[in-house]
Amino acid sequence: MDYAKMRAIAEELTEYAEHLEGSWSVEIGPSGPFLAMMSPSKRHEGAIHRIRRQLPATHPGYVCATGPEIEHPAIGRMRRPDALVIPEAVFDEEGLAVDATQVLAVVEVVSPSNPDNDYAVKLTEYPAMGIGHYMIVDPRTGTIEVHSEPCKNRYQQKDPYIFGDSVPFGPWTVETGAFRRYGKAGNDEG
Repeated sequence: MDYAKMRAIAEELTEYAEHLEGSWSVEIGPSGPFLAMMSPSKRHEGAIHRIRRQLPATHPGYVCATGPEIEHPAIGRMRRPDALVIPEAVFDEEGLAVDATQVLAVVEVVSPSNPDNDYAVKLTEYPAMGIGHYMIVDPRTGTIEVHSEPCKNRYQQKDPYIFGDSVPFGPWTVETGAFRRYGKAGNDEG
C-alpha cells in the first residue's frame, strides 16, 4: 500500500479515536496504520518531563516537544515518539506531522507492556528515517541506551548507561539521577 493511502487511513483512525474513551495515538508501522491506547504512568511521564527540560539549550530555535508525530513517506512510516527535538518553527506549519528530516533526536521511555516496540521496531525505523540520535530510557531495568550514527536501518554506535549517570546524548548531557524505576519505592507499578 502506498504512503498516501496509509496516511489517509491514519487520519480516519485519528478522527475515530477522538470519540473513544482514554488517550489514543495513531502510527504507521511495518504493517500499516494502527491505533494504540496510550496510558503512560507517572514515572514514564516524569522521565519525559525531566528529559525535556534538559535537551534543546545547545540549539537556538529548537525545542524538545512531546506530541508531534514524525513521518518519513519514502519508507512508509509515521511515529509519535515520547519526546523529540525539532525546530520550534514547525509548530507554525500546516499539517499534522513533522518531516523526519527536521528531527535532531528522539527519546522513548519503555512501557512495561510493549518493550519490543522501542528496542526492535523503532530501533530500525528511526535510523532509516535519518534521525541522528535515539535514546531509550527503560524504567523496568533502570537502564538507558543511546544510539547514534544512523546508517540505513541501524545505528552504528550504542552506548549503555544506568539511572544516576550523566548521559551524553548528541550535543547534550542528560542528568538521570532523578529518574525512577517502575515499581520501586512503592509509588506505582508502571
